[in-house]
Amino acid sequence: MMLDPTAEQVLALGRSAGGRPFEDGTAEEARAAYDAAFPALQGPLEAVSETRELRIEGPGGPIPLRLHRGHGAPAEAAPAILYCHGGGWVIGGLDSHDDICRWFANLAKAVVVCPDYRLAPEHPFPAGLEDCLATLRALAERPAAFGIDAARIAVAGDSAGGNLAAVLALHGRDGRAPHVAVQLLIYPNTDAGQTADSYRRFADGFGLTARTMRWFRDQYVRSAADIEDWRVSPLRAASLAGSPPAYLALAGCDILHDEGEAYAERLHAEGVSTQIGRRAGQIHGYVSAGRFVPAARETVAEAVEAWRRFDGR
Repeated sequence: MMLDPTAEQVLALGRSAGGRPFEDGTAEEARAAYDAAFPALQGPLEAVSETRELRIEGPGGPIPLRLHRGHGAPAEAAPAILYCHGGGWVIGGLDSHDDICRWFANLAKAVVVCPDYRLAPEHPFPAGLEDCLATLRALAERPAAFGIDAARIAVAGDSAGGNLAAVLALHGRDGRAPHVAVQLLIYPNTDAGQTADSYRRFADGFGLTARTMRWFRDQYVRSAADIEDWRVSPLRAASLAGSPPAYLALAGCDILHDEGEAYAERLHAEGVSTQIGRRAGQIHGYVSAGRFVPAARETVAEAVEAWRRFDGR
């Protein structure tokens, strides 16, 4: 498969920057390296009508949240997006995905809330998931405090954040969490078994490597038994029927491509309204490279349009 020229540019920048793979150091060193690198790739931080730094109580202590109200979003009863940032459950935070959250807020004329959930390995599964669930409950139970409509809460996320968003959607379906209106998943991790063929095709040389993804997973799970748990591997859930409508963005040259495709196929086969946005020549993480990749913001716009179609508004 031919790489998109913008993906080639991002990969070349990574090679020129040097640095060792995350898995060759500690989690703290990986976070420091990622925090030093992401600003060079991040898209423009668009102005929004309001930004608030908040905290809610969570199962492991206070959870910091960042709220963006997009231009055109109503002051009350606005549609809302709970955005779970990516980073392999180990790295990333409110700043690393701030451009994406701002795009969603403005394009959807919505309120976007991103939780700074606990990270592994200090806080392995299910700590980060529990923090995202606590955020969803806070939005649904106190909508007036956020100026949102509790009936129009979407979940969204990229990579490991897409994994968390998909699991939140299943919790909502089962009544274990508040109802979710739609799920917007950007190259989500859906099967921690890591046996899909795309792990072989794109194992090395396409940004996120199979070796790094294995390290991320092993930081997150407590034991091999967690890999079988649908809350880690939503593709392994007994049923996906009754899930909220889903948009999935897939990168063609991504080790996670095949499990994302399989998740979309299962959703569709089990009666869930599903739309796939395919970027054939793109690599994992391209939506976090908006400075160089126009498809980054375009993918967010496509996700918002899918939500509007699902919503019928």
